[in-house]
Amino acid sequence: MSSHFDVLIVGAGLSGIGAGYHLQKNCPDRSYAILEGRDCIGGTWDLFRYPGIRSDSDMYTLGYSFRPWTEPKAIADGPSILNYVRDTARMYGIDRKIRFNHRVISADWSSADSRWTVEVERGPEKAIERLTCSFLFMCSGYYKYEQGYTPDFPGIANFAGRVVHPQKWTDDIDYAGKKVVVIGSGATAVTLVPEMAKTAAHVTMLQRSPTYVVARPDKDKVADWLRARLPAKLAYGLTRWKNVLFGMYFYRLCKRDPERVKKLILGGVRHALGPDYDVATHFTPRYNPWDQRLCLVPNGDLFESLRSGTSSVVTDQIETFTPEGIKLKSGKALDADIVVTATGLDLQVLGGLALSVDGAAVDLSKTMNYKGLMYSGVPNLAAAFGYTNASWTLKCDLSCEYVCRTLNYMKANNYAQVTPRRNDPDVTELPWVDFSSGYIQRAAAKFPKQGSRRPWRLYQNYALDIMTLRFGALADDALEFLPARRTAAANAASGEARQVA
Repeated sequence: MSSHFDVLIVGAGLSGIGAGYHLQKNCPDRSYAILEGRDCIGGTWDLFRYPGIRSDSDMYTLGYSFRPWTEPKAIADGPSILNYVRDTARMYGIDRKIRFNHRVISADWSSADSRWTVEVERGPEKAIERLTCSFLFMCSGYYKYEQGYTPDFPGIANFAGRVVHPQKWTDDIDYAGKKVVVIGSGATAVTLVPEMAKTAAHVTMLQRSPTYVVARPDKDKVADWLRARLPAKLAYGLTRWKNVLFGMYFYRLCKRDPERVKKLILGGVRHALGPDYDVATHFTPRYNPWDQRLCLVPNGDLFESLRSGTSSVVTDQIETFTPEGIKLKSGKALDADIVVTATGLDLQVLGGLALSVDGAAVDLSKTMNYKGLMYSGVPNLAAAFGYTNASWTLKCDLSCEYVCRTLNYMKANNYAQVTPRRNDPDVTELPWVDFSSGYIQRAAAKFPKQGSRRPWRLYQNYALDIMTLRFGALADDALEFLPARRTAAANAASGEARQVA
């Protein structure tokens, strides 16, 4: 087995499989491998098993640009998305490039050798293995797979029932006929509540503060019409752009006229729940639309559950857990057999990778993000990171294209190293993401910064990123390209001739 590759991809989820495709298509002469810490393909879509798990983006934009989504539901369930990712890996032979149970723990760049040395824990015995690569492409997501975020709730040890975080859901959790409290108001909570309410005695969504909730059909009638009349790829492309343009328009409207959008969203909630429901308390957030991510409920399933009485929303704060359930600061009590803490993710940068350049540790929080995928002072490394205001894959597809363009540009010009450099003193630091969500704010200090202007600024704009990443010039004042420092003869003498994967 080869121990050196032109490119190492870390992660075999939605992003990593996409990266493998783009490398095969655009850099067919480059060797690569995908290192996956778990024993299967899928990432998020294999890890999360909680009831009702689904996308909160339409699959015409969450799907890959190169492979049409052909299933009937635009808002798809988790197992369908997982099958799509795995089928894509098999279809293009990407699955043969994956090394499972290879958990990347550190990477050290050598400027003298123009290569990364990547340290991996292999298998359950955690045997240490070292691989080298010329370029490192991180597709490992943005949160810890080991556990989600759960606040330190007072008295939680006294609760006689079961407490579970959705990230740790297991098949033995039986909630049929039981009283359930779901703590949280985000995408996971609004997914869990109507699904669990189908068989539970009652499900209460306990939230500290409301989130904007928008109902949307789980099928796209325009997509179905186009698909019945046009070739699959053309129909998919047209639907994709329809949804992209509408998403961009709606996001800009939220920023330009938030009060108008607020009235529109809350009007939809009132229409769904009726005039007597207390929308002001339970569905009217303190922030403007898209200051945090909107919650999508396909076919208004959450509202239907609330109308039927199988679920309810309580807006209050937890004083303490009791053996029977939860006592609230208002003095009310919620009885529960099961408590689900849908309280968010525990974010981390580059999968928790320990990074160093020429032996010196890199603190990524001190770096600046270049075009949303590279880091100042860190050579030959890119990371796939999606949009906060649109589908994850839209940005990842463009990032993969940019990485391939860069690799081909370097080969054509005999460069071995590319490093973003903060050489403009007028660029000031800004937070990495302009979001007020709790899980973002908890981790903000750990993440790289963005800059006040291009190429360090993140605009969260797909059309603009197409111009920058797909068509923009690669030569840039902020990018330093260097040739290899070692000669071919010296490399051959060292006995490190590359093997082709």
